[in-house]
Amino acid sequence: MCCDGECRPLGFLLGLPFALVALLISTVGVLVWIVGLTLTLIFPCCFCVTVIVEVALELVKAPFLVLQWFTHQIPC
Repeated sequence: MCCDGECRPLGFLLGLPFALVALLISTVGVLVWIVGLTLTLIFPCCFCVTVIVEVALELVKAPFLVLQWFTHQIPC
């Protein structure tokens, strides 16, 4: 019987170390996001600061994306 995608504990366990590394990167992303948001308020016309804030937001989402990717790679 095929799994409906709800339980994939092996993918979760294999992805956990990578998610922890992504969590560290995520904390860097939060710091960059705070600094970039402050710079965006000071210099609203500067496009490069907006790009840095967008990249920082992707870094914050990294642990969730890593775990999701790993769980979908391992079949039930």
